[in-house]
Order: sequence, then C-alpha cells, then structure tokens
Amino acid sequence: MILRILFCILLVFCCSSSVQAEVVKETTGVSPGKDSSCRDCHQFEFDKQHSEIPCIVCHGGSDPAASKEAAHLNMLREPAHPRHLAKTCAPCHTRQVTSATQSLHFTLKKEVNSIRRAFGAEQDLDSLVAIPQHEEIGSKLALAEDMLRRRCLRCHVYYSGDQYPETRHGTGCAACHIKFSAGKATSHTFIKSPPDSQCLHCHYGNFVGADYAGRFEHDFHWDYRTPYTKEGKTLRPYGVEYHQLSADIHSLSGLACIDCHSGTELMGNSKSGVTCVSCHLQQAGAELPLDNLSRVNGTLRLTCRLSGKTLEVPQMRNPVHDRFKGQADCTVCHAQWAFTDEATHLFRLDTDDFEPWSALYVQGSSEVERQIFSALYGDNVYKYVFMSDKITGELFSGIWMKGYEMRRWEFPIICRDKDEVLHICRPILDLHLTFV
Repeated sequence: MILRILFCILLVFCCSSSVQAEVVKETTGVSPGKDSSCRDCHQFEFDKQHSEIPCIVCHGGSDPAASKEAAHLNMLREPAHPRHLAKTCAPCHTRQVTSATQSLHFTLKKEVNSIRRAFGAEQDLDSLVAIPQHEEIGSKLALAEDMLRRRCLRCHVYYSGDQYPETRHGTGCAACHIKFSAGKATSHTFIKSPPDSQCLHCHYGNFVGADYAGRFEHDFHWDYRTPYTKEGKTLRPYGVEYHQLSADIHSLSGLACIDCHSGTELMGNSKSGVTCVSCHLQQAGAELPLDNLSRVNGTLRLTCRLSGKTLEVPQMRNPVHDRFKGQADCTVCHAQWAFTDEATHLFRLDTDDFEPWSALYVQGSSEVERQIFSALYGDNVYKYVFMSDKITGELFSGIWMKGYEMRRWEFPIICRDKDEVLHICRPILDLHLTFV
C-alpha cells in the first residue's frame, strides 16, 4: 500500500555520541591491582574553572579504583546530556541551565510546530521531546512526526550528530561549549565563547549559518557532487560536498556568529532584538543593543568577542534608505545570493529496495548512507531497514530517504509578507512526503 501525501508551502523566511572531551593517552607505571585515579589513565586538558573538580562529580564512577571495570561502574559518558543536567551542570550553573533548557536551541519548538501545523496539527508543543512516537502510521501528521524524530532532528542537543568529520558535537551544554573537530572532542576545556566552527556542526547544509560562511551544499546525485581530489576521493566533512561562494560581508569583516547572537539570546527564551538597523541606524543617546558595542567620540564601534578586533560600524546615510523605509527588508538589496531548494521529497521506505537510489546513496545522513551502500555494494546486508529515534536512540523499522527536484543558488527570490513588506523568500516548507 502506498500512502502519498503532497503538501507544498512557500514560507517567507525573514533573514534575521561521544559527548564529552576525552583525550586518552596510554600511561605506564600503574601497577595491576593498585588503586588509581581517573587522571592516572586519562590525560585531559582542563579549563581553570573545572580543573579542581573531581571527575566523578560529573561523570560518576569510582575514584580511586583498582581496575578499569570498577572505575567505570555507573559512569556517565555524557554528563552534559539534557537527561543528566539537573544533577551534573545545574548544581553550579542553576540560572544558566534553567534559562538554556527553555531556549529555542533546546526546544526547537518554532521549527517543530511550523512543520506539524503544516501537516494538520492543531496544538503546539513546548519542546521537540513532546513529539509523539508512532509505531504505526495512520495519518499525514503521524508521518510528519515520524520524519521529524528520525530524519530531521539530527542537529539538536539531545543527539551527537551524524558520523561525518564536522557534524559530530557534544550533547546538552557540551554541544556548544566542548570543542569538536574531525569527528571527536579535542579537549576537556569548556569554551565560554564558541567559534563559528562549533555553530557549523549543526548549522551546515543549505541552512542559515552555512550561507553566512558562503557555503552551498551540492545536490545528492553523484553527477553533481564535485570536485574530486587527485586520489579520486570526494571531501565530505559535512556529509555532502559544498560550493564555496561569497561569504556574508560581516563574516569577511571578522565577525563571528556570537558577535550578534549573544549568550543572552542563544541561552534564553527570547530573541535579542538585534536587527540591521539596531547597529547601522543607531541613534545618539539610544541604548546599545549589544554589550560588545561602544560609542567612541560619536563613532559606533564593535569589538569582536573572539579576536578582540575593533570595527567601526557604518551608519545608513544614503537617502535611498529613507525612500524605502518600511517597504523592504535590508537583505532584499544587500544579499548577493540565496539557496533555493525547490520541492524537497522525503520518502519513508519499509523495504530494502535501494536500486532506484544507487545514484543518490549520499544522503547527508551517515545512518542512511551506510545501509544503502551495504545493500548495493557491500557484503553486510542488514536483516531489515531501520533508523534511530534521534531523541531516545531507539531503533525503529523503516528508513527515510531524501531528494530534491532542483537545488541551485541564484539571486534571491523576493516576495511580500502579510504587511506588504518585501523580504527574501526561501522554500522552507516545500515538502513532499511519501510512505511506501
């Protein structure tokens, strides 16, 4: 039986598991049977604030212990995971944890509810964890919710990301504050101000974040996936190759994501309210919207949080700004390009009929890619197709495939919102769901 559901919406988009660091070195001089501490075996790089805290306060286990088995008994491998925060991070960081767990980074309720309502939901959810699980699909909403839990929600603080070099990240607080590179944590030092590379562990692909860095993800079909290296291999740090286009002017000037998106916004329950005009049409005497902005001799300056570089913030003086005030968003004139992924198709297959997908085995999902490649080209044939729930980790039968009718970058598509103001439009909800 084939239940086919087609739902297309053009949404106005206003521009606006291994979780903890573990650098392990083999040590000598620890005699069998001798009680040893965690740090006798694990050589970590610590930050000053956490260096004096015993490992077992966060990770559990036993210290000292006479064996690896005894030391690791009841140990938490992911102490910063949301399910553990109340007893690990919260005792010292109560205010930050309380605020962060209500933020959009934790709940993703805006994205979740927009998709659920598009497929028939009448009630909004407070968090992604409230999305119902469905062992049987009986409605288009149930199909959309299964897609969310198992295919879409691979970039959030409950999951450690796909098995690609630059999509792995910590869970919970560690998703932003423990540095990952080449697929693993590089130290046990908590970073207060995350660099853009941390943000791009989730904000990659054709999504806000990657376009700030000037990146456009290739199509999945093998005819479009270039360039190749001299060895004939392709480079896929984010799962799919990407074109390097012009980066945002703010990125080229040295601003990191956190220079405009402060911790108050990212770890809070509301937007900071910073817009283009907040900085570029700053009125003398008005309250500054960011704590890294200052006014020196009448000139507005921004201090980059990571580099310490100070930049003068140019002000809007061209008369064209007054002429079109309130009629168009700034990006309508100032954006160089935008991605337009038209008609995103998502197929749930409950069989292993992967032959039609041979040219599309690269899916941006390591879990899907592994099963397709094994079935078509490998010896390890799975007994049934499956995909994990990205919130609980449980395995369920059925696998979600993905494809596009067209992927391209071009001059931005301009359209009007309900107030007749011009904006750049992106086909965020141009979704077609199929269940086989």
